[in-house]
Amino acid sequence: MATIAANGTTLYYESRGDGPPLLFISGATGDAGHWTEVADALADEYTVLSYDRRGNSRSPRPEGYITASVGEQSDDAAALLEALALGPAVVYGNSAGAIILTDLVLRRPDLLRGAVFHEPAYAAVTSTGDEVVAGLQQLISEGMAEGGPPRAAELFLRWVVGDEIYDSFDPDLRNRMLGNGEVLFGIELGPIMSYLPTADQLAEVEVPCAVAAGIDNRDPAAHLHWLYEASQWLASGLGTRLIETPGAHVPQASHPRALVELLRPVLTELSASSRIQA
Repeated sequence: MATIAANGTTLYYESRGDGPPLLFISGATGDAGHWTEVADALADEYTVLSYDRRGNSRSPRPEGYITASVGEQSDDAAALLEALALGPAVVYGNSAGAIILTDLVLRRPDLLRGAVFHEPAYAAVTSTGDEVVAGLQQLISEGMAEGGPPRAAELFLRWVVGDEIYDSFDPDLRNRMLGNGEVLFGIELGPIMSYLPTADQLAEVEVPCAVAAGIDNRDPAAHLHWLYEASQWLASGLGTRLIETPGAHVPQASHPRALVELLRPVLTELSASSRIQA
């Protein structure tokens, strides 16, 4: 557990184990603590790296930090790998983290041995994208009116992960997540939700990739089915198959051990730079 200067900011990071490098990029609330159990388990084979994204949790908010692009976020991940001399690495991104990973794959393939995208939040390519965005805006507005960014973050997280998982979060992690509401809604969410790679860009990707989605979201009636659709879209664009993970949007929290066992052969392939074909 340490901090390091990277891309003009200070990033808190955690490193475990010894072996081929494996980086996890968190989605909304950007906290390294989302990966604790998964990282501990995979540290028997990998050097596992996780970090608090800029301005979140233990990574201090840079002075004058009022806007954030996806490119800046991916540059942070690249700078972290470079500063620690851990590239090329396999990188796993969840939700908004998968969107950041998309940009990293497109612009810094030299730092990647492989990429795993779990349920990238590309609402615009789904059948209910407009409805999803409108619903989120209403939810966030209600939370802001009730209790500002922390309450909005709570409502958002309960919507994404469900009450049972939210209530099971480590209290320190949960408090940090709620404290990141101002950055999430005031700085990050707009650029994240508007980012979308083109079909031509995806077709040119040479980094070995895998795309994953929660099996519980396969059902069209599931309220997060749109994330499964977004994953199918990305898998098609990259020419790779879709891997189903246990649970829904956050298997690292709901089914960490099962996720680890599912990931091991995938990570082995990617670490060897063997593309997973459709």
